Amino acid sequence: MNWIRSAVEVKDPLVKPKVDVETLASIDPSTMEDSFVYVHCHFNNTSDDMLIRIWSTTFLVDRDSVARSQLVHAENISYAPQWTIIPRKGDFTFLLIFGGLPKSCLMFDMVEEIAQPGGFHIKNIKRNETDVYHIDLL
Repeated sequence: MNWIRSAVEVKDPLVKPKVDVETLASIDPSTMEDSFVYVHCHFNNTSDDMLIRIWSTTFLVDRDSVARSQLVHAENISYAPQWTIIPRKGDFTFLLIFGGLPKSCLMFDMVEEIAQPGGFHIKNIKRNETDVYHIDLL
């Protein structure tokens, strides 16, 4: 195996690079705090094969304000109008990633706003320091 060596000079790694004060002042503070909320959803299918999906109109809603965090990514579940099949009598999990909640939020709901019956609505999720949650869906 041949390894290619680069001719990069490594200076003292403990010395922090200097950043111009004007540059620091021009950075939008909201871009400095990139936070997400991770909701692991667990579903125990006790019947025959089942279909499930998530709508992009799923939000985390702060119980004490009008703040809403939008769904930004979903793993192991299809976005509507597609469907994901849940095998007969088995456990199924999927992950939903939302934008950050306000720092003042202590409790929130997960709401799937759709124009038909059957949307998820999980109430009174208590906020934790990690913003990682495990929810059992019935």
